[in-house]
Amino acid sequence: MSAATAVKIHPPGQEALTEGELRAWRGLLRAHACLAKRLDAELEREHGLPLSSFEVLNHLDDAGAGRMRMSDLADQAQLSRSGLTRLVDRLERDGLLERCSCEHDARGAYACLTDLGRQRLAQARTTQLAVVREHFFSRFSETELSVLADMWERIAPCGNGNGHAAVNGCGVANGHVVAAATVASEHIAANGHSH
Repeated sequence: MSAATAVKIHPPGQEALTEGELRAWRGLLRAHACLAKRLDAELEREHGLPLSSFEVLNHLDDAGAGRMRMSDLADQAQLSRSGLTRLVDRLERDGLLERCSCEHDARGAYACLTDLGRQRLAQARTTQLAVVREHFFSRFSETELSVLADMWERIAPCGNGNGHAAVNGCGVANGHVVAAATVASEHIAANGHSH
């Protein structure tokens, strides 16, 4: 087990959380659940695209040539292999992606983003960015966002430096809201403004 994923077990008598620990932990869980629910609802309402589908399309778009091996995509999207297969089946029926193979790599099937998938993703990113700005970025100053980013890095230090978790079994950094915030921050960086 690496140092980044090691769990420190406290001796008996130290199991209870302090008030501060409890508030911080429950606050993190509540904030994640609330933001993910809002984002999912808006993406579904505006684009008929649940958050899990958005993330799969987003990972494919970020990948070279809009394609990823199914096993890597499952890891990046934090889905089981069977969960990803069901989701890919739906997205393929909708024409947003297709299964493809690579003549140079016989290790498994690939998911490939279609032109329609790219179009739907581009439309959904506008909604996603608006939700993340309204319900997350607007609640904090630039300084507070920087402090938050530093704190998240302490918890999930397995990113590869560009906001995406490396494919090394450390998928914690790719939770729905984290991925959504990453996409939003990349678009802000590309557009040069936050509001």
